[in-house]
Parts: sequence; C-alpha cells; structure tokens
Amino acid sequence: MPLRRSLLVRLLATSVLIAVCSVAATTWLAARTTSSAIQQEQGQLLSSDTQIYDTLVGYAATHRDWTGVSPALRRLAERTGRRITLTTQGHRPLATSAVSVAALPTRASAVVDPLHTDAALLPGTAADRIDPRAVGPYRLTAAERKSLHIMAEKIRYCMGGPSGVGTLVEAPSGRTSLRFPDGMLGGTDKEYGCGADQLSAPVRSEIGPLTRLNSMVNDCLAQRNQQPVKVGLDFVLSVSGDTAAAQSCVDTARRDQLTPYVAPAALLYVTTPAGSTAAPGFRFTSANTARLAGVAGLVLLVTVAVTVVVGTRLVRPLRALADAARRPVQEHQRVPVTTNDEIGYLAAAFNDLAQRRERVEGRRKAMVSDVAHELRTPLSTIRGWLEAVQDGIATSDQALVDSLLEEALLLQHIVDDLQDLAEADAGQLRVHPEPLRVRDLLDQVATAHQARADTAGVSLTTRVDGDPELSGDPVRLRQVVGNLVSNALRHTPSGGTVTLRARRTGDQVAIEVADTGTGIPAEDLPRVFDRFWRAEKSRNRRTGGSGLGLAIVRRLTEAHGGTVTVASTVGAGTVFTVRLPV
Repeated sequence: MPLRRSLLVRLLATSVLIAVCSVAATTWLAARTTSSAIQQEQGQLLSSDTQIYDTLVGYAATHRDWTGVSPALRRLAERTGRRITLTTQGHRPLATSAVSVAALPTRASAVVDPLHTDAALLPGTAADRIDPRAVGPYRLTAAERKSLHIMAEKIRYCMGGPSGVGTLVEAPSGRTSLRFPDGMLGGTDKEYGCGADQLSAPVRSEIGPLTRLNSMVNDCLAQRNQQPVKVGLDFVLSVSGDTAAAQSCVDTARRDQLTPYVAPAALLYVTTPAGSTAAPGFRFTSANTARLAGVAGLVLLVTVAVTVVVGTRLVRPLRALADAARRPVQEHQRVPVTTNDEIGYLAAAFNDLAQRRERVEGRRKAMVSDVAHELRTPLSTIRGWLEAVQDGIATSDQALVDSLLEEALLLQHIVDDLQDLAEADAGQLRVHPEPLRVRDLLDQVATAHQARADTAGVSLTTRVDGDPELSGDPVRLRQVVGNLVSNALRHTPSGGTVTLRARRTGDQVAIEVADTGTGIPAEDLPRVFDRFWRAEKSRNRRTGGSGLGLAIVRRLTEAHGGTVTVASTVGAGTVFTVRLPV
C-alpha cells in the first residue's frame, strides 16, 4: 500500500492539523479573554457596580415589588454604560435596561435583597445587614413628621439659643433626630432640661408595629428559654445573658415583619452592552505572552506524541481486519476482539458476519442436497417406467399413465413450493388482501379435505367462536390452513380427530389446527418449520410430505403480518396456532 494512502499517515496528518489549529485558536482566545477570567475569579467589580447595587437595594427597600423598576434601570445604564438585568432567583426575567433580555452569564453579579445586604458592596452596612431604607410599617405620616421636626427644632433652640446645638437628621422612616457634635452626649440635655428624650419616644404610627415586634421577639426567646426583653426603635439590645441570641431573635423578627413591605430578592446581572461581564483595559505583557506560547508549544508536542501512539494502536486491529477480509472465503477467518470501542464493535461484527456466512453456506449445501433428494425420487420413477416401456418390459396402459402423471404432479408440487419459498426469500411474495369471514375459510378447507379424512378414518370438524372477520388473501390463507390440515391428517391414525378452531383475541384472530395424532418430540419442535425437515429420519413420503409445507405456512403467515406457533405432546396430539391481525 502506498505511504500516502496509509490510514496511519492520514490519521496522523489530520490529527496534527487539528491539534495545530486548536492550539492556535486556544492561544488567541486565551490572550483575549484571560483578563476577564482572572477578574471574575477574584470577584472584582467595576466601580459603577456599587452605585447600581445601592440604587437597586434602595428601590427594593421602598417598594413591594419590581414592577416599576425599568425606568430606574435605564437611567443607571445611561450613567454607567452597562447593561443591567434583574431576574428572580429562579432566573425568570424581571426587568432589563436593554430592549430585550439577552443571554446572561452563568453567575449573577450580586443578589439584591434589602433584608440581607452585601457588606462588600455597601460599606458601613449595619451588623444586621438590613438596609435602613427598609422601614415598612414604621413609616410616619406627614403630620407626625412635621410634629417631630418642630419638636426637634424647639429642643435644638432650647439647648443652644439662636445658633442651636447639634444637627437635625431625618431617618428614612421620617423620624427627626438630633446629631450632636463629638463630645456632647445625652447628659447635655440634663443640663438644659429641654426634653430631648421625647424625640426617641414612639409616635402613634410606630406603637402598633413596635408592639408586634416585641411579641415576635419574645416568642423567639421563649423557644430558646431566654428571658423576655423590650425592643426600642433603635432595634439594638444590651441585656445580660446571651446577647447574641437575643439580637438574633430581633433581626429575624424584623425581617419577618419587613418582608411584605419590600421587593423580593432578585439576581442582578451587570454586563457590557454586548452582554459580556468582561471589563476592558487588560493587556498581556511580553512575559505573559511568551509563557502562554511556551505552554501552547508543549501542548502541541504532547498532542502529537499521543496521536502517534493512539493512531498506531488504532490501525493495528484495522490491519488485522483487512488481512482477514483478504483471506479466501472457504477459510471463514476470525479476528480477535481486543477492545470495547468502535474497532472492537467492527471486529465483532466481522466475526458475526463470517459466522453467518458459514451458516448460510452450510444451509445452501444442505438445501442443494435436499432438493436433489426430493427431485430424484419422482424423476427416477418416471425414468424407470419410461425405460421399461421403451424396452418392452412394461405396457403403456392407463394405469401406467396415471402413475406417471401422479409422479409428475408430485414433481410439479415440489417445484411450486420451492418457487413460493424463493419469492418469499427475495421479498417478492405478494398477497392480495380482501375482507373475508374466517368461518367460510375454514369450511372451504374442511370441504376440500373431507374425502381424504373419510378415507383415512379421521373425523374432521370445525368450530368457530362468534363470527370473526379479517383482511387477507383468501387463496394464500386457504393454502396455509390446508397445509396444516394435510399435515394433521397425515399424522393422525384411524379413529382420530382433526379440529379446526377460530376465535378473536383482542386485535387478532387465532386459527388453530389440532389433531390427536402421534405428536412431535420436544427436541424436534424448534425445527418443524425448517425446509425439507421431517420427524421421520427415513424421509419416507408415505408418512411425511416434501418437508416444505410448514416452511410455506410460516412464510405466508409472516407475509400477512402474523405468527404461527406449535405445541405438541408425544402420543396425545399437536396444535398449530396461526395468529393474524384483524
């Protein structure tokens, strides 16, 4: 075989080409994308992400859902130049700054949840991680806000005169408080008696939610066998005992109380306008580029070495298959199956093909022998009588003519049977189905064989349950049932019974031919439908036909889409069952 046509050379050349292309492409892609991969692994975010996160957490803290967040997303996208998408935790889109939702990264940039804020994105977050803008039922009415603001102004004026002391600060709930300069504590008010303590007292809108909060906290503490506490508007406890457990109950109760007033947690995806999470600006240095090129060269070298080893091992069984295929057909060469891959499957298929070819060859030889044996007897008889007449030993009378005609008809019957089987084997056996009644079919077969049954002293009866109908070729089906009846009459002694039965079972019609004859041994049942096979080893046609009848029965039944089975007991009888689709 020329080297250029060798499978090994072509395999190696193809593998090396693929390896070179893949390594080159990988190197190029790595040089363009390694920057974003490194930044993503290290958890780095762009500076604009903090602004986006803070804005969306504030929105979630002041709204019960995300219905109207789209305008805010578009404004943020215009300021930051990023694409912003919000989805539920089940990855169902909620809103996006773009016209439509594009493909999203596998990992979200952050989880927007005002009740569990991210301290890394919101510096200065309280220990409970609850955003202070989530006030829920603690939001004051306009009248209460105004009243507290006036009170704070009066206290501030009282404590410092026209210039005042401290700064007025309004919380997200609308409550106004005084922020004092460094060094001035609550004792300052005791010196002036201005009533600053009144600013920390709950107003009417806060009394109900604060009462419910205390009830929830104390229920939690009771389950932990802790003493009850009283929670104020600052939601910070300073009690004896397990302070952490008490504060945990306060935080849990606050989250339960605020949940109906804030938007549900959402996944935040911040990407470039093109949909990538990569941040621009990273470039490889010359050293990094050289290092990447060295790694690529090493990968290429390893790929070529592995390809050589694998290709050599791959071609070895293929060469064994080629050598076996070139051997003469008579040798029926086999190849060892050494692998469990495609080559192993090919070797197993080759062995199976060789085995089937060997079986077919054996069957062909056996069939030629059987056909010669079957045709020899009638031809020998015809030749012998004709030579006897020619030599003047026998007289050509009517009896001799009838005998020769019977032998010719037998010879014609064998040839017709072989023709039917040949058409079936070639897939050219045609049936012409038409609606027919099974009762009429069995009656016609019984009538055709009644004279032979009377001569043999056998009772031939039919029994049909109901009136089943089917679609089939009446001529071929009469041939099927007729062959079975003929076979049954041949093996049933005088005084016996042959019964034709039919019934419908589901979407099939079952036709049974049962006899009370000699039966078939169990070891012979698998071969009853083989061609030229007879239970009588002597192959005597007086006790057995040509050996083709049952083979034709099976072929004609299969042509109708049905099946034929046999059950027999030696000395009791045999039942052949043909099942045909309605």
